[in-house]
Amino acid sequence: MKIDKSLRPSELYSMVRNGFGKVKDHRTDEAAIGLADILMSGFALFSLKDPSLLAFDARREEPKNLHTVYGIEQIPCDTYLRTVLDEVEPEALRPVYQELFGQMEKGKVLEQYLFMDKYYLVSPDGTGYFASQKIKCEYCLEKQLRNGETLYYHYMLGAAIVHPDQKTVIPLMPEPIMRQDGEKKNDCERNASKRFLEKLRQDHAQLPILIVEDSLSSNAPHIEELKRHNMRFILGVKPGDHKFLFAQVAQAKAIGRSTELEIKENGVTHRFHFVNQLPLNESNADVLVNFLEYWEITDKGEQHFSWITDITIERSNVYPLMRGGRARWKTENETFNTLKNQGYHFEHNFGHGQKYLSVIFANLMMLAFWVDQ
Repeated sequence: MKIDKSLRPSELYSMVRNGFGKVKDHRTDEAAIGLADILMSGFALFSLKDPSLLAFDARREEPKNLHTVYGIEQIPCDTYLRTVLDEVEPEALRPVYQELFGQMEKGKVLEQYLFMDKYYLVSPDGTGYFASQKIKCEYCLEKQLRNGETLYYHYMLGAAIVHPDQKTVIPLMPEPIMRQDGEKKNDCERNASKRFLEKLRQDHAQLPILIVEDSLSSNAPHIEELKRHNMRFILGVKPGDHKFLFAQVAQAKAIGRSTELEIKENGVTHRFHFVNQLPLNESNADVLVNFLEYWEITDKGEQHFSWITDITIERSNVYPLMRGGRARWKTENETFNTLKNQGYHFEHNFGHGQKYLSVIFANLMMLAFWVDQ
């Protein structure tokens, strides 16, 4: 991948630091350490991949790198850092994500993620990053365990721009899945998805977006939500969850309305079966989708996948559509698994707080991951 000089680490660190300088300080008194320094310290914690705040706190004894590389003038102790960040509302960090994205566009990186010469693949997925039976806050989700105890936890809907040919991903600002102000019921991934799509379209009004998701998203309300935001889609479907749709596919095949195609390359057989304009289910006969079924056959075995899309399927685009559908796994593999297993300590409890601390830490970690990418 070609990288513009404006996307060098030093330039990006400076951009993040300047972005933090624009976040309104919630403290009313004369603070000893500026909010930008505190936010940048949290960012540096994950950028340096320290395993704990205690390890990061030890860096205050030799602060040269924190001063010169990250532009931190005053380094807070771990307790003060947690206390201040707990009061920072997560949405206050959105402009930093927007500025980084804009710089990436100027640096000609985004165009290398153009899919089918038309779209940008956005793959959202939910993941957890905090769980405890003792520590909780007013925004925690709650789950009753079989032993009668309560599990308190935080989830988020993460997302990234992905491409089948790119090893790296472009993270987007995650949407927290947590109790909303005044709500007594748990938040859910479906509600978080609605908020995420709304904010994504507000942030990138003209971006041609193609959403790729798993079979849980293949329902009429979600598809209508995608259409409302002018987003295309490739969504997984499963026979057990979409019996009516698969019955329609079988009927279309029986009368010769569907198309079958086989491509062989490098010892792999790619077998396709597709049909356009089928009702999603019996209750939503007016929601028409295009169905794609795919088998990958090698000497080691066979894999089977199936999707629905609003893009008309033809022999000329069936192969890239398949690759786009399979790129959904990049959010799990290249994003969440990297955060969990490649030094970011995603599931480590750096601090929970009483309000937003765990959410802010998750966002700062994602920003550090963004810059690393």
